[in-house]
Amino acid sequence: MSEEETHTRLTAWVRGRVQGVGFRWWTRSRALELGLVGSASNLADGRVEVIAEGSRDHCQRLLAALRSGESPGSVEHVAERWSHPKGGLSGFVER
Repeated sequence: MSEEETHTRLTAWVRGRVQGVGFRWWTRSRALELGLVGSASNLADGRVEVIAEGSRDHCQRLLAALRSGESPGSVEHVAERWSHPKGGLSGFVER
């Protein structure tokens, strides 16, 4: 498989008590451990949006971590969307 085929973009929307509890920092740490690039951003409706690009396996591992119950706060639901990577990202930032 080519790099384009093995790399993907994960967008996940995390609902629950996930703002103001260190959730974005925790997500950033997990993403960096997995070598992913992207961001974790607070949304006005109380959710956190996570965008991650990298290998599909590592993105799946990040998604599993988001759903693991081991994060700060309390996750009620994680919605996901998979798409082709857009590129242009460096590092993993909290917004």
